[in-house]
Amino acid sequence: MEYIKSHIRDVQDFPSKGILFKDLTTAFKDPRALHIIGWDLSQMYRDKGVTKVVGIESRGFIGGSILAYEIGAGFVPARKPGKLPADTIREEYAKEYGTDVIEIHRDAITPDDIVVLHDDVLATGGTMAAAYKLVKSLNPKKIYINFIIELSALNGRANLPEDAEVTSLIVY
Repeated sequence: MEYIKSHIRDVQDFPSKGILFKDLTTAFKDPRALHIIGWDLSQMYRDKGVTKVVGIESRGFIGGSILAYEIGAGFVPARKPGKLPADTIREEYAKEYGTDVIEIHRDAITPDDIVVLHDDVLATGGTMAAAYKLVKSLNPKKIYINFIIELSALNGRANLPEDAEVTSLIVY
């Protein structure tokens, strides 16, 4: 993990003043760091029977795709409204200033699926909680929640469902 941590860039005042942003793009561009992230993610879920990985737009697509490939699962994008071409279901959620919406294809998850929901960073947990509700409404067998980075000071886990196993590669 130290190698990955050494490749994560801190960006002050992004996306707004007072925020210290943990930028994973610097780790993703390093072949060794990207390989370690993919390997470590896959080891968490290799023997859990996962059939689908849902990656949350947009950086969740990177780790989520790698994880799906490594464990032989399908990949499902969870996107902002209007970005998916077929029939979708949606979940609206509160943000610091207003609301947002996340969508997935209505036929993306079946009751036979075991799902990992993946995003790059757990901050307040609002987006992931909405994604969880969305996937849960499709009645899969099991849902796991995963992040590369968790910002523990923001207590995002408190906003996630108690019935989901939540894992993070790196906790700050």
